[in-house]
Amino acid sequence: MQFCAPGDARRATLWAELGDVSSRQRSVELEPGMSRDVELRLLLESSATGRMIGRVQDARTDRPVAAVAVSLGGRMVAETNRSGQFILSGVPVGVHELSLRSLGYAPLVHPVVVSKGVTTDLELGLVPDPLEMEPLVAMATRSRRLEVKGFYERKFWGERIGGATYYTAEDIERRQPLRISHMIAEESGIRLNCSGRRCRLVSTRASLGFGGRPCGLSVYLDGVSVGRDLDDFVKPLEIAGVEIYRGAASLPAEFGGARSRCGVVAVWTK
Repeated sequence: MQFCAPGDARRATLWAELGDVSSRQRSVELEPGMSRDVELRLLLESSATGRMIGRVQDARTDRPVAAVAVSLGGRMVAETNRSGQFILSGVPVGVHELSLRSLGYAPLVHPVVVSKGVTTDLELGLVPDPLEMEPLVAMATRSRRLEVKGFYERKFWGERIGGATYYTAEDIERRQPLRISHMIAEESGIRLNCSGRRCRLVSTRASLGFGGRPCGLSVYLDGVSVGRDLDDFVKPLEIAGVEIYRGAASLPAEFGGARSRCGVVAVWTK
């Protein structure tokens, strides 16, 4: 199997899916004009497993806690990194007892439900010992489709670097926009430019040519460019996630190119 990457891409995350069987993810560095062989190992039990991503922090200060021993069913399976994060892949479906232990903190034991093909997102607060507090646990599940498309990874880094905005289905449901373009146009640096009954999203920070023509944002639907008339293709209730990039500086490699210099809106359906 071969794939081609844009000339300015420097890193790619690869995986394969064959029916109900998927492979482990591999991140590789890219060099222009160079080819690479990548080995992807299949997870034969993936159809009966899920994934778990956790962040461990101090319950008093909200600072990440590193080197926390993470055990599942009594067996140590991971340790948190400097950001207090851990990832468990290929976890069998069902209810598991997750145990966290770290020097200077009270142990935390919490039941976790793992569902088939779903990533369970955990935020865990460890209480400094001997301070008496109830452990803090927040849990959420992620869309498998958005996970595969790299939405959550881009959201994780994009929210820390800045310059981009991300909506989930829950955000859209909470705000209940009549058209998704109306919700996007409420973001700073973006407005709706209408001519007759047709409207498109444009940047208020850039223009085209000496006449100052509005600079339209490029629109992608499930990874395919659809021009700029977003509302003609999708309704708010059909959307699983939205990524908004206001300029070329914040664009991921997969949405780059000359057409995207004014910004990009990437929409993923459920």
